[in-house]
Amino acid sequence: MRQHSLNKLEYNRVIDILKTYTTTYLGKRLAEALKPLQNKEVIGQRLNETKEASRLLAKGGHPPLPSLDGMETMMGLLGTGYVMAEQDFGFMAQFARSCEQLRQYMSSKKAEAPVVAAYGTSMYDLKPLREAIEACIDRGRIVDTASSELQKVRKKIRVAEERLQKRLEGLLSKHSDILQERLVSQRGGRYVLPVKKEYRKRIPGTVLDESSSGQTVFVEPSELAGSQMDLSALRAEESREETQILAVLTGEVEGYSYELSVNVDTVGHYDFLFAKAKWGLALGGIAPELNDKRLIDLREARHPLLSTKPVPLNIKVGDGYRALLITGPNTGGKTVALKTVGLLTLMAQSGLLIPASEGSNVCVFGSVEVDIGDDQSLDSSLSTFSSHLRNVIDILSHAGSSTLVLLDELATGTDPGEGVGLSIAVLEELYRRHSVIMATTHFNEIKEYARVTDGFRNARMAFDEETLSPLYRLDMGEAGNSYAFVIAAKLGISAAIIKRARTIADSLKEGKGNREIPKQASGGYAQSRGVKERKGRADSRQAKASDAGAEQLSIKWSVGDVVFIPQLRKPGVVYRLPDERGNMIVQVQKEKITINHKRIRKFIDKKHLYPGEDYDLDIVFESVENRKKRHLMGKRHVDGLTIEKPSEE
Repeated sequence: MRQHSLNKLEYNRVIDILKTYTTTYLGKRLAEALKPLQNKEVIGQRLNETKEASRLLAKGGHPPLPSLDGMETMMGLLGTGYVMAEQDFGFMAQFARSCEQLRQYMSSKKAEAPVVAAYGTSMYDLKPLREAIEACIDRGRIVDTASSELQKVRKKIRVAEERLQKRLEGLLSKHSDILQERLVSQRGGRYVLPVKKEYRKRIPGTVLDESSSGQTVFVEPSELAGSQMDLSALRAEESREETQILAVLTGEVEGYSYELSVNVDTVGHYDFLFAKAKWGLALGGIAPELNDKRLIDLREARHPLLSTKPVPLNIKVGDGYRALLITGPNTGGKTVALKTVGLLTLMAQSGLLIPASEGSNVCVFGSVEVDIGDDQSLDSSLSTFSSHLRNVIDILSHAGSSTLVLLDELATGTDPGEGVGLSIAVLEELYRRHSVIMATTHFNEIKEYARVTDGFRNARMAFDEETLSPLYRLDMGEAGNSYAFVIAAKLGISAAIIKRARTIADSLKEGKGNREIPKQASGGYAQSRGVKERKGRADSRQAKASDAGAEQLSIKWSVGDVVFIPQLRKPGVVYRLPDERGNMIVQVQKEKITINHKRIRKFIDKKHLYPGEDYDLDIVFESVENRKKRHLMGKRHVDGLTIEKPSEE
């Protein structure tokens, strides 16, 4: 699968969510490395084991997974000459103990989860290693019985410390009047008395430290120096023996390097497997059936990443057709439907349970190619159309018989006629290559093409005309519309304009784009601006041009008329009437431009737009700020208040 498609379908978010269900460093790594597979048998095995693990958890199972705390570092240090510390052996013993528990647990689940339990049989018995560690180390400390030499030296240390403590108690009583407090402390591992600084000379010995205030000095009495040196020597001997024990124990662990690595890897796999199972349960996911016959049959499918509860979709491609065209209003869920199919396909091929109902069937594709959203780049100055076209070219260079192609908003960003033609040609080519195709569109010509062409089928996103609310339900086998007239009427566009718009739309459907738009019977539009087919002989074209020019000359212009500017493909409002050369000023999106009257067409007469002849057109031509200033100027003089009029060049 190409990274571009994974990014467009937000596969990275699937990985991020899956990682939150892992508990070990290896489980997280396996989640990060997850990619869709292409072998149907292997995918089936992955889905089966995830389903088994999910079923185990659903019955209240709690696999005792080792935490792997500290194991990553220790496994990397084995065989390097590093001598493990007491804490390291504590982690190792805990890991070995947890592995025993996990092996026992999985052995008890062979009947209900044979595939999942089978991984436990690959784990090695680490009980001998655990017992060797526990014989030497308890709660992070080497025990006396770890060796006979250690036992002997620690016995000597205890005897020496007892003698030293008795002598210290005698000194505390003897010098209590010159001590800052009646206690014994240590400095550098040697016992000292806290003597008031002014009485320092009263006790023979060596000052090893003093308090931060300088009022207390810590003195090692001379009569204890010999005993303390003997104790220090015994402690050094103890340390050497402890190091020897740790080195021998480290060698014992290194002898289990292979067994440890197998067990660590198995625990990581279990962590990853149960993470998939946990998320599958959270989604209410199922293991879909798999096929290699280019069939997609998703039942009550839900997009797993939506923040709100999604409406289940029933989507089917195959069984006599390989291309599905989805239509419907904006924000109606068309794009979500595409993304749902694409992402659930990737999830299934990754061995993940998908949020759908039992009986769902997913095809195993070699690639999923996607053009969803706008990759427009300001840096590279690419238009929306250029961006989509670049993606389509890329898709065509990869698409084949094992490809799922998802195309959003065909014919967007360019001339509708040319865009429709190009879109249909692309669909034909993809179909010829035996790809499975899902696409969304607003254009009737593409809907009609899907209706009459073998191998293609329409579907529509349902829409509530009363509430102007999308229902997010996909109705198979029917083409929808954009509900532009319904929405416009609900938002307040006059019934006359809606009626006229329907007339124009119906004529466009009947003539398939190559005819004039019918003129209105009475009033309203003074000049039709239908798309006329250029055909016939040169003298016929000249005659039409002459007639059009004569008609333009006969038009009576008024400030406020709405016009259409073909070269800009934009409407505008007449701001200043034609001068002696026929040049007039038209406001286009708050910008005033000079243009000859022959290069524009009247679209809507002023009288059909404003409530009366005395309507203040400054509301149309001036900004709210300037109108406020003009109103204020009409009342009184205000210093520094000016109105700047935009250039009419």
